[in-house]
Amino acid sequence: MDKIKIMLLAGGWSRERDVSLKSGITVYNALDKTKYEITMFDPGKGLRVLAEAKNKIDLVFNLLHGKSGEDGSIQGFLNILGIKFIGSDVLSSAMTFNKRVTKDIYKSVGLTVCKDITLKQNENFSINEIKENLGPVLMVKPVSEGSSFGISICRTNKELKKGIEKAFQYDNEVIIEEYIEGQEISCCVLGNMDLNVLPLVEVVPGDQYGFFDYNAKYIKGAIREICPAPLSPHITDKAGLCAKKAHDALRCSVWSRTDMIIKEEKVYMLETNTIPGMTENSLFPLAARKAGISIKELLDRLILYSLE
Repeated sequence: MDKIKIMLLAGGWSRERDVSLKSGITVYNALDKTKYEITMFDPGKGLRVLAEAKNKIDLVFNLLHGKSGEDGSIQGFLNILGIKFIGSDVLSSAMTFNKRVTKDIYKSVGLTVCKDITLKQNENFSINEIKENLGPVLMVKPVSEGSSFGISICRTNKELKKGIEKAFQYDNEVIIEEYIEGQEISCCVLGNMDLNVLPLVEVVPGDQYGFFDYNAKYIKGAIREICPAPLSPHITDKAGLCAKKAHDALRCSVWSRTDMIIKEEKVYMLETNTIPGMTENSLFPLAARKAGISIKELLDRLILYSLE
């Protein structure tokens, strides 16, 4: 039987380039070389190679994190070339990369979200009014950015002003949310029509990290990952159903990871990722292992689901 020809895309143009390359190397090393003929390519060096190789590729495994990789841009280019790829399409990728759109879709299907407001660049705003509406402790985020870049937790007026200025360095829209203190949970979903929920992961940042920020995500030992998460069976089932509902509502394909906060049996949806990290510290491989799925088997499933 001929090997399936796979091109791994890693690197790219975003601030998450280094993480993307780590994901690419992890996947390259784990893929079964007896089944797949694998090429690893960095689109940040130019797209001509990809265009010229379109008739020699059965499937692209896109591991480009961040802008132009997760937001629908590269997905659209692959569609134009007629190349199949693992994961969500242009529409789903664009929707999930925009936190404002994602939250609106969550709400439209009855999922619970934190209270928030959205600010646009150069728009007038009142610090006092924001805190009166949302509470004394706030999260400030760029609307379209990954890996927690530009996110701040703000407790004072000075911190809030600084956090808004910081977020605007990453995007021209900023979302400000009430801060919900609870268990931070990630739920990984795998499949097409028949969706499988992997064991939930609780993320506990170290004392030096106020939340699950970029450093906490990618510095080894910066966080504790508890899998399966210590939740009651009722809440575990509820969180899994919420993640599947988010996956469907956002029209995700093959795989996704949804992050949420659990507080007093309420599940607050945070965001959904269509290209979860695949580094040695990433949550999706961890959840798969706890489900008895090796990384080789996980990759086989992602490829099979994408070729169906």
